[in-house]
Amino acid sequence: MVTRPLLRILLIEDEPDIQAIARLALEGIGGFTVEICSTGAEAIQKAPVFAPDMILLDVMMPGMDGPTTLRALRGIESVATTPVVFLTAKVHPKEVAHYRELGAVDVIRKPFDPMSLSETLRSIWATRS
Repeated sequence: MVTRPLLRILLIEDEPDIQAIARLALEGIGGFTVEICSTGAEAIQKAPVFAPDMILLDVMMPGMDGPTTLRALRGIESVATTPVVFLTAKVHPKEVAHYRELGAVDVIRKPFDPMSLSETLRSIWATRS
């Protein structure tokens, strides 16, 4: 089975420093096209237009948190099945299990390694079910 390549990533992250590091890692190192949203509400508007291959989603954000954002995105037909990877410092096994129950395909721990972020996402993409 040949799967299409991972090209477009929607990053939903409220911290400007993390946005900048992730953009550099994903565009500069990984060669991806990246769209960044600072809030869940912004992501709900941009996701259908941007049509990402994968969504990288912060768990803890003001207003609409990551799990709430994920539930809202699942209600949008064009991105309802887009793989979502949570990005968080909260990686206790019970928390990770909860994220997976919500529909996340994986969880990346903050702080992440910018040099390996792109390869980590490609690996997730290649092994997703």
